[in-house]
Amino acid sequence: MKKIFLIIAFASFSLHSFAQELDNKFKSIPAKKSPVKEVIPPKEEAPKENPPAPIEKPAPLQVNPDELFKNTNLYKPEANVEGIFYRRNQFLGNFNTTAVTSTIMYRDAAFVDGDKVKVYLNDQVIEPEVFLTGDFKSVKINLVKGINKIDIEALNEGFASPNTAEFKVYDDKGQVISSSEWNVGTGYKAVIVLVKE
Repeated sequence: MKKIFLIIAFASFSLHSFAQELDNKFKSIPAKKSPVKEVIPPKEEAPKENPPAPIEKPAPLQVNPDELFKNTNLYKPEANVEGIFYRRNQFLGNFNTTAVTSTIMYRDAAFVDGDKVKVYLNDQVIEPEVFLTGDFKSVKINLVKGINKIDIEALNEGFASPNTAEFKVYDDKGQVISSSEWNVGTGYKAVIVLVKE
C-alpha cells in the first residue's frame, strides 16, 4: 500500500513540476491589435453649377397719364380755358388685382340732370350710351393679363355743366378696388387702369 501511495505521490509531483515547466515555457500570445483607422468623411464640394437666382417679382405695370393722353385719336386735347377745370381728361389711378372679372358701377354723383356716358375697355366700346341716374348701373368685364384700361367718356354735360359721375370698381369677390368721382366736359374721358397680375 505504501508503494501505491508513493507512486501516486511521485506521479503527482512529477505532473505538477511538468505543468510548471510548461507554464514557464509557454506564454500566452496577446491578441493582435489591428490599427484603428479614423474615417474622415469626404469634403463636400460646392456644386459646379450656380444655384438658380431667386425670382424677383416684376414691378407692377404703370401707365403714365401724360403719355396716355398724348394720343389725340383716343383722347380729346385739354381746352386751355381759364377758370374751366373740367375740360380735360382725368386719370383716376392704376391698380393691381388678381381678379378674373371686375364690375364697374356708375351713377350721377350730383343733381340728376341728363348726364350720359360711353364706356370702353382697352379702347373697345362695351357700353355705347348710358344715361346716369341716382342709382348705380353696372357692367361686368373679363380682365386680361396685364393692362385693362377703362375709359368713361362724357357724351354730354346734362342741363348743368360738367358731366358729374361717381365710379366704383369691384373685384370678383365684391371688394372695392377703386371709388372715384369725376367732373368732365363733353368728349373728355375719365380713365382707370386695372393691372391683372
